[in-house]
Amino acid sequence: MKYQWILFDADETLFSFNSFIGLKTMLKRYGIDFNEQDYAEFQAVNKPLWVAYQNKEITAEQLRQRRFAKLSAQIGKDAESLNQELMAEMAIVSQPLPQVVETLNALHGKVKMGIITNGFESMQSKRLENTKTADFFEFVVVSEKVGVAKPDPKIFENAIAQMGEVDKSQILMVGDTFSSDIVGANNVGIDSCWFNHENHHNESEIRPTYEIKNMLELVDIVQGK
Repeated sequence: MKYQWILFDADETLFSFNSFIGLKTMLKRYGIDFNEQDYAEFQAVNKPLWVAYQNKEITAEQLRQRRFAKLSAQIGKDAESLNQELMAEMAIVSQPLPQVVETLNALHGKVKMGIITNGFESMQSKRLENTKTADFFEFVVVSEKVGVAKPDPKIFENAIAQMGEVDKSQILMVGDTFSSDIVGANNVGIDSCWFNHENHHNESEIRPTYEIKNMLELVDIVQGK
């Protein structure tokens, strides 16, 4: 094996993350018919907040509060509770992406695997349990708990510290978001694999060690083929 450890991003790398369905299901309980226009308005607020969080301009708590401020006022329920409800819904909605389970099965027992996610801690263990994927991973590192988000080196160092004795050349980071997963891996000197399943264009000078469009391609990379 070319690598001893594989670190995976979670959302849209291992698991689908259709927050429209999650929000629509959650808000139906409050009698709100949440449509695609409503979702576009939510994302117009939500997406810049995630960028600000990644850039250390706001905290995870501020992210939760601000993204649910409008719905909180509409429903009359605090933003923290609404965020918790959405995370519970997403733990059910979120499922493994195509070829993910096959890839994890092919690598299991040959390498050790972990997850580094910028998501919220409340949904991670529930999602692993619901998708029956918990046994594949040695640990899950969540930005909310560590206090910083990818690409900050500290979140990667937190994961590496849990590996015991390992050479950095034996670690591979796999993720779909260039600005957090690939840049973050480069920041700490570990190899990176860009899971570019949506055919995005890399406009930066930074290059991943590998680029794949199908998760099963990872198996050959790890085996050094």
